[in-house]
Amino acid sequence: MVQADRLDNGERTVSETPFLPDSQPSGPADISVPAPPAEDNHIFAFPDDEKTPVAEPEPESSTNSDAEKIKGNSDAETNAESSNNKKADESAADEVEDDSPYEIVRCAVSNKDNPEMYSLTFRVWVLGTIFTGLLSFVNQFFFYRQNQLSLGGSVVQLLAFPTGYVMSRVLPKRTFSTFGWKWSLNPGPFSIKEHVLISIFATASSGSPYAIDVVTIKKIWYKSDLGFAASLLFILTSQTMGYSFAGMTRRLLVYPAAMIWPATLISVTLFRTFHEVHSFGQRMTRTKMFWLCFGISFVWYFVPNFIAPALTYIAVLCYVAPNNVIANQLGDSYNGLGMLNFTLDWSTISSNMGSPIAYPWAMACNLFAGFVVVMWIITPIGYYSNAWGSGTMPIYTPHLYTVNGSAYAIREIMTPDQHLDEPKYRAYGPVRMTFQFAMTYGIGFAAVTALLVYIVLHHGSEIVRRVRQSRQGDEDVHMRLMQQYAEVPHWWYAALFGVTFSLSIVVCEVYHMMPWYWVVVATAVPLVFTVPIGIIQAISNQQPGLNVITEFIIGYGMPGNPIANVTFKVYGYITMTQALNLVSDLKLGHYMKIPPRHMFVVQLAGTILASFIELAVAYWLMNSVANICTPEGYPFTCISANTFYSASVLWGLIGPAKLFGPSSPYHPMLYMFFLGALLPVPVWYLQKRYPSSFWRHVNIPVAISISGAMPPMPAASVVNWFIGCFVFNYVLQKYRNTWWQRYAFSLSAGLDSGLAISGIIQFGLFINTKMPQWWGSDASHCKLAATGGFLNQ
Repeated sequence: MVQADRLDNGERTVSETPFLPDSQPSGPADISVPAPPAEDNHIFAFPDDEKTPVAEPEPESSTNSDAEKIKGNSDAETNAESSNNKKADESAADEVEDDSPYEIVRCAVSNKDNPEMYSLTFRVWVLGTIFTGLLSFVNQFFFYRQNQLSLGGSVVQLLAFPTGYVMSRVLPKRTFSTFGWKWSLNPGPFSIKEHVLISIFATASSGSPYAIDVVTIKKIWYKSDLGFAASLLFILTSQTMGYSFAGMTRRLLVYPAAMIWPATLISVTLFRTFHEVHSFGQRMTRTKMFWLCFGISFVWYFVPNFIAPALTYIAVLCYVAPNNVIANQLGDSYNGLGMLNFTLDWSTISSNMGSPIAYPWAMACNLFAGFVVVMWIITPIGYYSNAWGSGTMPIYTPHLYTVNGSAYAIREIMTPDQHLDEPKYRAYGPVRMTFQFAMTYGIGFAAVTALLVYIVLHHGSEIVRRVRQSRQGDEDVHMRLMQQYAEVPHWWYAALFGVTFSLSIVVCEVYHMMPWYWVVVATAVPLVFTVPIGIIQAISNQQPGLNVITEFIIGYGMPGNPIANVTFKVYGYITMTQALNLVSDLKLGHYMKIPPRHMFVVQLAGTILASFIELAVAYWLMNSVANICTPEGYPFTCISANTFYSASVLWGLIGPAKLFGPSSPYHPMLYMFFLGALLPVPVWYLQKRYPSSFWRHVNIPVAISISGAMPPMPAASVVNWFIGCFVFNYVLQKYRNTWWQRYAFSLSAGLDSGLAISGIIQFGLFINTKMPQWWGSDASHCKLAATGGFLNQ
């Protein structure tokens, strides 16, 4: 579920996928949906008839699967580099018996391992550090921009393969000895285990940490800079505490065969695809496609980003009726509903929702249907009927207002120590938000209960069965293969928890973020919920969000304190989310037979390095960009941070007791908890009654989850993202399936990477330069959408 108070762009690790399947996959076709097809490894345009593997240290076993079909990707046997691991005459029946008891795992994961294959090498440290720095810098840089691009694990997976191969060919093979430990710059051919570790290294914490939102609003809005050192401790403790919970729950969430974690199977399929040897005779490889799209995207982004920003959002209604306020409100992207609003900018399509190629068509239809119902049906009806007095405000914005529609002056109701001043609040008047913003919270409440009921209806019996199986302690082949590697001692995780927990108390007490006993309460949230939520996610691939729960706890416990509210949410909700992300990566390492201690080292190193870089980029931008986080600072308008600030006021300064109390106009939103619990029931009945009808594709939690990111997400971004899904995942996948299988993800990664690098270079080149004024230099042609409500004009 998407958070209602922050657009999440970067907290996804390499083993996660950005979609929620409506049911657990049942075969290789489901697993392989987002993965490129198996193809040759000859990414540098080697002759088509050459069949020498370039990635594995020893020859791989071949398969008889149809290489043209993506369904066959996960059937190919890999990692059988050592012939003496299994006798050549071992029967097929024996292999089936010595495999996972679950078909979905058997289809994707190899039941073989080569314990002699090197994993944590010099190449891993070099490439992991480089890609961690690249992703952390790019994602944090774009976090503050209007279109928030986020580079993910697919870019690392794609680029690490050729760079690792090049290093294996050019680095010297000399062996060094350091304190008795022998190591080499180049131990041999680039292995699949190195590939996995590089990706986990780079994506362990490559997205903008939630704690940076707190740092940003304290510095920009609350004018109380936490300082770089304190901010770094705050980020590190909130990011690394999750490792403790991940490690202490691994025997329940990672080791049992019943804990499948379906999302990781997609990454397993993709990694194995890179390291399988097939030759189809094509001259265009995935890497060539990546660099071709990279170059085109790099050059083209100069047009919508600098020369003609008007191409970012082409609002047809605003061009047709520029002086009509309703047309402006319906057609604008940032302060409107995005109707008939199109784009020629790839960042508009992929920056907020992620690449459209990664979403199955059925899930994209669910998301867009939810968007249409909430944004194009419910919102206009409520707004233009002046529900809750919202007609004096813009139709779509996270900003807060007074009863008469003027901007709410937060400082007028605050004490010098940034707490709520009750007498001033009563004199100034209650806070008001737009109808759509209030509905976002209501639907967020519904989403929590809808997801829980959906999981019970669709996966309840399966969860119970899997939990019972996990308690039996039956070891599958993957657990037996992993027993030959040294395990991470529990005291490592316990020591890490002791350090991070102690430092968390120090940071919160010394810098007056919240009292120490609330740190204890916040830590209890992931302690209680990590295992049950993890079991749900491991089986159903869906994670119920606890952000609303944490907001209610601290909102009622410490009303009138906005910084304590957001700090509690970081340590309570984000620690659990980070823990489950790390558990998911641990399961990926489990499937790929990565030594556990190597996993621990790269996860921790990647998180620490990323935290330094992300905070440095954040402070650099906040100190160097004029008018940052304001409309005058375009394109650095900080749409997520703006929404996060509004949430800190609503849930922290004002508090849920006032915001949703009996005397508040928003009190009916609390009934959405009950409505959400009812919504999945009739759909579940129709799916059972008519199993072959279109109802089998309907997923209520997915459909209503889109509203959680609106605001701050520009409405037109969803529209254009859905158009992209239609083109790639319906038209091309259906009518040009072979091309889609081979090139779709390389195209997406190339477009994302090209515009990311182009945007950074343009920032350096044009920081003090503006394009001469002309029609195309104006980013928005819907001038009336942001100026006020329809009743005022």
